[in-house]
Amino acid sequence: MLSKRIIPCLDVHEGRTTKGIKFKNNVDIGDPVEMARMYYEAGADEIVFYDITASHEKRGIMIDVVRRVAATIFIPFSVGGGIRTLEDMREVLLAGAEKVSVNSAAVKNPDIISRGAAAFGSQCIVLGMDVKQVEKSGQIPSGYEIVINGGRKYMGMDALDWALKGQELGAGEICLNSIDADGTKNGYELTLTELISTRVDIPVIASGGAGHPVHLSDVLTTGKADAALIASMVHYGTYTIPEIKTYLAEQGVKVRSTW
Repeated sequence: MLSKRIIPCLDVHEGRTTKGIKFKNNVDIGDPVEMARMYYEAGADEIVFYDITASHEKRGIMIDVVRRVAATIFIPFSVGGGIRTLEDMREVLLAGAEKVSVNSAAVKNPDIISRGAAAFGSQCIVLGMDVKQVEKSGQIPSGYEIVINGGRKYMGMDALDWALKGQELGAGEICLNSIDADGTKNGYELTLTELISTRVDIPVIASGGAGHPVHLSDVLTTGKADAALIASMVHYGTYTIPEIKTYLAEQGVKVRSTW
């Protein structure tokens, strides 16, 4: 059995790490480079960096911040936000990232997934999915809809259908974010996570809602996720990564040790 991964997420706006609730009311948390170094030294398995307004503002990612983070840590590093072309992917990978995450751009132009996988390998391509629970319908049979542009635009696309399509196109991993759970610290959206995790054959990273180590245990077992994204619970110093991993190990969840 592969170890479950614990992945701090840095949402970055104007060069600073920020955190909100359900994609709103973001507040400044700190310097992303220093935070990435701190989490790396604490035993994080990977780091995820999102330029959260790049797509909405129709601009490129802050490549200078990517370079500085990549020079500071020596674990896998995934970057997303404002990546629309193969050249954007190439620039981010050359800046030191191991993976690129495509979200809004992939919804608008799914070929970016297959072209990226062909050029750089599926292992480099993460399909980011921002998902909102809605009423089930013929168009949205799962009851979960894809939303893009930082939670601003509903697309009338079923989340499960899109996950399966992304896998078919060549994505090597899915980062599944529940907008409803984001920043609430009340736990991950287990129904959504299990729905996607049990239907695709590629790893799924659960995102949105972590507030206590038990939430990670739940999503990595009941939710069948391969990894868990964390933000608020470590950004605010409520828990450390070693504390989280110790708890998970005590619950029988296999993790890479920090001790």
